[in-house]
Amino acid sequence: MFFISVLVYNWFNIENIDWTSMNAIGSTAITILEFILAFGALVLLHELGHFFAARLSKIEVEEFGLGYPPKMFRLFRAGGTDFTINWIPFGGFCRMKGENGEVSEPGSFLAARPSRRLLTLLGGPLTNLLVGMLIISFLFTRIGSPDPSSVMVAAVTDETPAAAAGILPGDLIQSVNNVQITSMDALSKVISSHLGQEVEIVLLREGVALTIKVTPRAEWPEKQGPLGITIMNPSQKVSFIQALPRAFIATLDQGYQLLMVPVRLISGQIAPSEARMVSVKGIYDIYAQVQTLDKQEAVENPAMAGLNTLYFFAIISIALGFTNLLPIPALDGGRILFLLPELFFKKKIPPALEGKVHMIFYALLLTLMVLLVINDIVNPVIIPK
Repeated sequence: MFFISVLVYNWFNIENIDWTSMNAIGSTAITILEFILAFGALVLLHELGHFFAARLSKIEVEEFGLGYPPKMFRLFRAGGTDFTINWIPFGGFCRMKGENGEVSEPGSFLAARPSRRLLTLLGGPLTNLLVGMLIISFLFTRIGSPDPSSVMVAAVTDETPAAAAGILPGDLIQSVNNVQITSMDALSKVISSHLGQEVEIVLLREGVALTIKVTPRAEWPEKQGPLGITIMNPSQKVSFIQALPRAFIATLDQGYQLLMVPVRLISGQIAPSEARMVSVKGIYDIYAQVQTLDKQEAVENPAMAGLNTLYFFAIISIALGFTNLLPIPALDGGRILFLLPELFFKKKIPPALEGKVHMIFYALLLTLMVLLVINDIVNPVIIPK
C-alpha cells in the first residue's frame, strides 16, 4: 500500500478579479492536474505490479480499483476480480483475498507459499523501478548517456578557488594529486581529504592536458563546495538497446544515492539545508519548477521540450520503488521483513501480531506525512539555480 497526502488550497476575492491573476490561477490549476495525473499513474502502475504478480502467483485479487474508495461503480468482473471506478481520482489499489491475514483458505494471500507472497510484494516496487529505468533509457537516446567513469566541470562560480585557478566549464578532471578520478564520488572524497591544502589537478581541455594547482576551501558559502564548481558526467548518444544496461546502472545508482543521504548528512558531506524529506506538496513544488525550466529550455531548443519533466518522473518512480522496499512496517519492504522468518526458517509470525505492527506504523507514517506537508507549506521547496 502507498500513503499519500495532498493539501491544495486557493483563496481569492471574487469582487475584485484581476484577470492576469486569474490566468495564473488557471495555469497553476492545469499544472496541479497534470501532476496529479502523472504521479497518480505511477501509483497505479505500482498497484498493477502487485496485481500481475498476484495473478502469476495464483493469489486471488478481489478488487482492482482506479482511484481510491468510496466506490463509484463496478466497470466489469473478470477472472474473479471486480474492476471498479472510485470517487477519489488518484492512483489505484489492488485488494487481494486475505491480504491482511483475515482469510487463510485456498487462493488467499495468507495461504500462498512464502515465495509467492514474496513475488507479489515485490511486484509493485519492481514495476516502479522498471518504469523509471525505461524512461531513463528513452532519455539516453535523446540527450545521451552519462559516462560514469568521467567527470566534467559543468559550471564555475565566480570568486572561488576554481575560478582563480583558471578552471573552465567543459574541463575533464583526470586526476588530483596523482589519484585517478573515475567517478564524481572519487573526486568528492579526494577533495574532502585535502581541505585547506594545495592540490595538483590534471585537466583535459579540448584534448590538451593541463596541470593546475588549487587550494580547496575548508569553509565555503552554501551550495558552492570547496572548489566552487558544479560537476557532471559527460554524455554520449546511444541506441535504445545500448541505453538499457546503462539505465539499469543509473537506476541502481539512484537507489544508492537515496540510501546514502542519511550517511552523508551524518558525516557532514552534505549540509542539512541541501537534503530534506518532502511530502507530496514538496514534490509538487519541485515539479512546478521543473515545468518552468522545461518551458524556458523549449524556447531555446524545441527538441528538449518535456525532457526535464520526464526525468523528474523517472526519479520519482525510482524513489517510490526503493522507498517501498525499505524494511519499515506498513510498506512493502516491511511486509517482506515479516515474511523472512517463514521463508528461511519455516517460522511464521502470527498474522494478528503483524497486522497490529503494520497499523501502528500506518498511523506513524500518516502523522509524519501531515508534518511534512505542514513543513512544505511553511518552507516551500526551491530548486537551487
